[in-house]
Amino acid sequence: MGVRLVVVDDHRLLAEALASALKLRGHRVLAAAAPVAGAAELVVGRAPEVCLLGTATPDAPGTFDPVVRIKRERPQVAVVVLGPVPSPRGIAAAFAAGASGYVRHDERIEGVERALVKARAGESAVAPQLLQGAFAELLHPSAQPDDEAQRLLRLLTRREVEVLVRVAEGEDTRLIAAGMGIAPSTARTHVQRVLMKLEVGSRLEAAALAARTGLLDRAVPAPRGSF
Repeated sequence: MGVRLVVVDDHRLLAEALASALKLRGHRVLAAAAPVAGAAELVVGRAPEVCLLGTATPDAPGTFDPVVRIKRERPQVAVVVLGPVPSPRGIAAAFAAGASGYVRHDERIEGVERALVKARAGESAVAPQLLQGAFAELLHPSAQPDDEAQRLLRLLTRREVEVLVRVAEGEDTRLIAAGMGIAPSTARTHVQRVLMKLEVGSRLEAAALAARTGLLDRAVPAPRGSF
């Protein structure tokens, strides 16, 4: 039996993509919306079984305030967080707020689905390796935490960063070309290079990776005519 849920994310494109994928797998999506700050109002109004909450900033203060309100006003609703590989502080904050699960943003849709079903059943939905990684970091903290967004930015030229930003905003090849003042064939080549460098198979995956790692918040598009 499918899960009755709402999907929220700070990036509407990602919320709608997740919702579509879960609908195709037989789940009943009551709403897909952005931003995360509005999750509580949506859940209180729709009363789903599970709320899938996507965030790129699990460590940021206040990120899980909507979860606290959800659990206060709709305690029967399970919340599953979808986010980047968390620091111990991030995963602790999610569960302290009342979340029932935490799933990595690069998890396959099957893994997200398993987490939703477990959460609905009242079980904790968090991969053992996430907990192990959190404990390992607590015991042996890194001198300089890995910055995935910065690493990805170093892979791309300034022009490719602009292409990635436009992809994340939902622009197709024609719009990218028009907005950047380049030929569609050149825009298509840039898109393919971005996908190759990020090691993803589609524009949607590229947009999801950029959003989840916080890359979009750091991206500074190239001035027109630069590469």
